[in-house]
Amino acid sequence: MSDDVHVAMVEIYCKELKMPGLRKAYAALAREAGVHNHSPVQYLAACLAEEIESRKASRLQAYTQQARFPAHKTLQEFDFTAIPTLQKQRIVHLAGGDFIRAKENVICMGASGTGKTHIATAIGLAAISAGYRVRFITVMQLVQELLQAESEYRLPRYLRTWDKYDLVCLDELGYVSLTQGGPLLFQFCAERYEKGSILITTNLEFAKWTDVFHDATLTTALLDRLTHHSHILLFEGESYRFRESQRRAAAQL
Repeated sequence: MSDDVHVAMVEIYCKELKMPGLRKAYAALAREAGVHNHSPVQYLAACLAEEIESRKASRLQAYTQQARFPAHKTLQEFDFTAIPTLQKQRIVHLAGGDFIRAKENVICMGASGTGKTHIATAIGLAAISAGYRVRFITVMQLVQELLQAESEYRLPRYLRTWDKYDLVCLDELGYVSLTQGGPLLFQFCAERYEKGSILITTNLEFAKWTDVFHDATLTTALLDRLTHHSHILLFEGESYRFRESQRRAAAQL
């Protein structure tokens, strides 16, 4: 058979086997193998390595899109000098994902604008790079979805859709008071207890969480579950967003 026939067959086989990385790279790798006199096994290994890298890149892109982060934020972009209470080495360790493997939680606590969402996003992105599935959502949006699912008699099914995520980032707990949504948020967190990790950002200290849930017993039970296996990060310092806006304004002068 001619080379054209073989090329067509490789194209068909790659499509059938769903190997886009191999399909894209095999021709260039074949030329390289000819130039450097690589063995057939070396060539095959190079082709398979390209396919693996292609699948990793596709998975990273898909998981990042599924996470629905409000913005792309990394640890490299964060100014740790602005928040003296935050130990960089501790954050870097959390970004490694060991807490997710251990089904532990992270609670980012501090005033508005101190960088809690930035760190939550950065940890989430690092977790995705490590192969974990992550979902980012504000507490208010989650509560609205929980209430809707309950009203449509599909709450158990809705809760199960979250089982596929290794880490759920709940942003902005405490910014809005919860009424009938409080017990549903408790149920959501209880469902994940020791089965999956939660990362929460909040502007309230634990003693004030009752102001959000309006139920001391429920709040105590929730805190008991969240803090049993948790890493508590305190964000104390001047507003990070305010500092950033000042820096940008100064740069424009």
